[in-house]
Amino acid sequence: MFKKNKLNSIIVLGLVAIIGILVAQLLWTKQAYSIEEKKFSQKVHIALLEVAKKLYEGTNHELPAENPVQKVSNDYYIVNIDNDFEPKILDFYLKSEFEKVNITTDYEYAMYNCESDEMVYGNYVSPTDLNQKQRSVYFPKHKNLVYYFAIRFPNETSFLFSSLKFWFVLSFALIIILLVYVYSIVTILQQKKYSELQRDFINNMTHEFKTPLSSILIASNYMKQHQLIKSDEKLEKYTNIIISQSIKLNTHIETILNSAKSDNSPLQLDRIEKDILPILTDVIENIQLKYPNCNIQIVTEEKHLIISADAFHFTNIVYNLLDNAIKYCEEKPEISIQLSKELHQIHIDFIDNGIGILNKNLPFIFDKFYRIPSTKSNEINGFGLGLYYVKKICTLHHWKIFAKNNTHHGITISLLIPTE
Repeated sequence: MFKKNKLNSIIVLGLVAIIGILVAQLLWTKQAYSIEEKKFSQKVHIALLEVAKKLYEGTNHELPAENPVQKVSNDYYIVNIDNDFEPKILDFYLKSEFEKVNITTDYEYAMYNCESDEMVYGNYVSPTDLNQKQRSVYFPKHKNLVYYFAIRFPNETSFLFSSLKFWFVLSFALIIILLVYVYSIVTILQQKKYSELQRDFINNMTHEFKTPLSSILIASNYMKQHQLIKSDEKLEKYTNIIISQSIKLNTHIETILNSAKSDNSPLQLDRIEKDILPILTDVIENIQLKYPNCNIQIVTEEKHLIISADAFHFTNIVYNLLDNAIKYCEEKPEISIQLSKELHQIHIDFIDNGIGILNKNLPFIFDKFYRIPSTKSNEINGFGLGLYYVKKICTLHHWKIFAKNNTHHGITISLLIPTE
């Protein structure tokens, strides 16, 4: 429960942190846009004021004390000249002054015509498109103004956005990171849920199997002791088959239960200093009782090889590796256990003459429930937990284990055990 709460807390804190960063980024982007908008407005005011001053030059009128530039809306300005002016001169001054203040977005302007008492369209200027065709656009007339012109920036918003590309790219990247984080968390929680369901199913299934299996073993052993069974050779044979297969099934169930238990709670290792040569010798003697025809040799120049390990689990590692090497062999099993000491580690190689493994399947042999698809695998009972267990124990010991195919046939599984 504590671990679950801790995981939930980490997920929530991570989510809050990313959302907080994203909100801050969006606020900064909004503020940056407001600043750019003010800067653009200031540039326009400066440029239009200079245009107004130049239109007054060479005339008998003086520039009024009141600011002639008025901002009607975000992209619409009017300039009160109070003096007659030529459209071509206005067009020239607008282009030159906008260029000075680096206003590179499109604009259009119109002038008030006293004779027709209406706004007359002047020109549409696009710094990026020199072949822009002239078009008619409506400009509203303003009261109490006689000599003035109006100017509009139709693409002001897109122009300002283009100057904030970095901010928007960063905001978009943060949104992508947030989505990936949420997706990853959802995936992890789903996998965790499926893993728990799988473990619960395995535990329930195996426990349900053990009860009837125990009854079968008790009944079979009782039958075997019965005089009628002893006197009938076939019945005795069948009874022995029932008992042996029941014992084998019970072993498989215990393997699954231990595996599920180790997944639920970490294994506790009882590490002690131990000479591995006597352990190897004992395992070889036991496994040769099961497989009398196998030939297993220990090849080493060392008399003592001391490691820090859990003797019980190390024994199981050796037994599993030898058992697999024998089961997956189509001729007389020949296994060589080669040991050597190099600097600060002991190198153990289990070399067999078995059927080998395709290179594409080698990376998966230590995966849980993985069984290599082959005819030999179909003939051999198992759940694909042996090498998974071996890998897990090596990881807990901080040892390295890997497999490779031999030159001719068979595989070599190597253990690298640090001595310091």
